[in-house]
Amino acid sequence: MTGNMFPERPPPPSTDQTESAIDACLVVQRRGVQMGKQPFAAVLVGPDNKTVLLSHSNLDHVNHAESSLARLASSHYTQQYLWQCTLYSTWEPCAMCTATMYWANIGRVIYAASEDQLAELTGQGNEKNMTMAMPCRKVLEGSQKDIEIIGPLAGMDRKVIEESDEYWAPLREAKPGG
Repeated sequence: MTGNMFPERPPPPSTDQTESAIDACLVVQRRGVQMGKQPFAAVLVGPDNKTVLLSHSNLDHVNHAESSLARLASSHYTQQYLWQCTLYSTWEPCAMCTATMYWANIGRVIYAASEDQLAELTGQGNEKNMTMAMPCRKVLEGSQKDIEIIGPLAGMDRKVIEESDEYWAPLREAKPGG
């Protein structure tokens, strides 16, 4: 894609840059969990693949980390600038978050662990996380923007799952049949 809204994206981040950004997500996720929030977090990294511009954790069941971050980013930065940025997330963005990132014009999304891994971790019918079987790539099929999606990340996914399980395990165990 060419044009004013879609400037050339920087090259993909290195493995070290990606791991650093996911680690930054985990710091935000830990803080959110300490504040009683679910273990989901996102950071927005600038075109240099290093500078963390914004971070967010889940607020509640309709204000997810990624969608809240994308809305905040769109009020601070132009669509052209956001096209050159990368949104990192501990978990694969849901349909709502993916659509919000699409409209914000964030050009690259990298997530550590998949929606399938989340559904397995939280368990079927978990009222705290009603995971949809709608991968972010599926949400973007047929869209008019070439958003780059990278994930899940082998190795980083296990780290996110293990840390997140500290939140989910007690909820699974408290559930009948858990």
